[in-house]
Amino acid sequence: MSEAPDHAVHHPVHPVDERLPPAQLAAFGLQHVLAMYAGAVAVPLIVGGSLGLPPDDLAYLITADLLICGVATLLQCVGWWRLGVRLPIMQGCTFAAVTPMVLIGQDGGLPAIYGAVIVTGLAIILLAPLFGRLLRFFPPLVTGTVILVIGLSLLPVAGEWSAGGVGADDFGDPGNIALAAGVLAAVLLLQRYAPPFVARVAVLAGIVLGTLVAIPLGFTDFDAVGDADWAGISTPFHFGAPEFQLGAVLSLLVVGLVTMTETTGDFIAVGELTGREVTPRRLADGLRADGVSTLLGGVFNTFPYTAFAQNVGLVGMTRVRSRWVVATAGGILVVLGLLPKLGAVVAAIPAPVLGGAGLVMFGTVAASGIRTLGAVDFDDSRNLTIVAVSVAVGMLPVGVPEIYAEFPDWFQTVMNSGISAACVTALALNLLFHHLPSRGRSGNGALLAGGGPLGNGLGGVGQGPQDAQQDR
Repeated sequence: MSEAPDHAVHHPVHPVDERLPPAQLAAFGLQHVLAMYAGAVAVPLIVGGSLGLPPDDLAYLITADLLICGVATLLQCVGWWRLGVRLPIMQGCTFAAVTPMVLIGQDGGLPAIYGAVIVTGLAIILLAPLFGRLLRFFPPLVTGTVILVIGLSLLPVAGEWSAGGVGADDFGDPGNIALAAGVLAAVLLLQRYAPPFVARVAVLAGIVLGTLVAIPLGFTDFDAVGDADWAGISTPFHFGAPEFQLGAVLSLLVVGLVTMTETTGDFIAVGELTGREVTPRRLADGLRADGVSTLLGGVFNTFPYTAFAQNVGLVGMTRVRSRWVVATAGGILVVLGLLPKLGAVVAAIPAPVLGGAGLVMFGTVAASGIRTLGAVDFDDSRNLTIVAVSVAVGMLPVGVPEIYAEFPDWFQTVMNSGISAACVTALALNLLFHHLPSRGRSGNGALLAGGGPLGNGLGGVGQGPQDAQQDR
């Protein structure tokens, strides 16, 4: 009679797999939706606006995006067969694809974009196992640096929201900054003094309070809610049959490699935050789900999908690690994609309100990167150099957005993303300093920095027993 309790004690449910009560799932899930909503609708707005689409088509792009965002999130969190990383990962359209898609659309229209998106999705599915085998090259030295840059590169986004949102007529108005500061203060005070459950949904509560304050002050505009339809669904190839143009396909294939690199960093970051190891197999399953979602995006009139870094910060801040919370958020997005009027209500939340909450969330991501770097031996000056140069290269396009404007398009695609620029730099420098053979190197130092034992040929490429066991 006593064996069952003992078994339960020795084999508790991992926090990632914990199923919370329905009310908590709904509250935490809605919090994730509000954290990513502005970023989710930004890509279709930018691409559609650049192509001069009429308002009806823009609204169609947004609802299609929300629907596939929800499907992609459910696939990533819940998983099916060898699809899904099964971690609390929120999915959304990648910003890395915006510039190439605008250029493609100006030449060939939306059908050319969707043809390239479909091919990119298939390529990601095929390349996923290869990326899974590269996980050994992401030790704490690399992952901590990438997580730090993810947080730092997102902070300007929170700043733009706080100022009123890019393109706003009142951008930088003191009233916008004051509203964002009020939301930030509310989130902090709720975390400090509210009961435990309310403290864990401090971001959601702060956004709701900020929106309620914003209504009488004239910060909100609900006109679009009345104009939106109650129901609608995206149908395959709404804008015409896809066209497969070689230049367009090659351009988005480069974007696919960039997003796979960024997503790998996000997966590892969430793995660190939740205490669940991201094995090569788990990474491949997650990337394969990204490919399927991108393929669906090309069919259902939307764009390439990737993990949303802003929700990584929310996981770290709230310490709510259940993947079922984010799966619930995916379900909410599906509903918003099928009920455009509800989506319009969420879209009416003022940008400064989101900015105040974003400062907390994105700062949490950066702090998580610093915590991961705490496991690195900085007495070895090479490690300090790797972090310093990688952070500097990653922040260059954030601080100077036009720095690579005269470079080829493929180079801009990779380096204009601070996240991918930092990731590529950290990987290259870690290989240079800790994996390529050199005289007089300490094996223990390589272990601390590289996260794996030295192998033949390229030091650190060989696997230890644990690595080999994970790969099996």
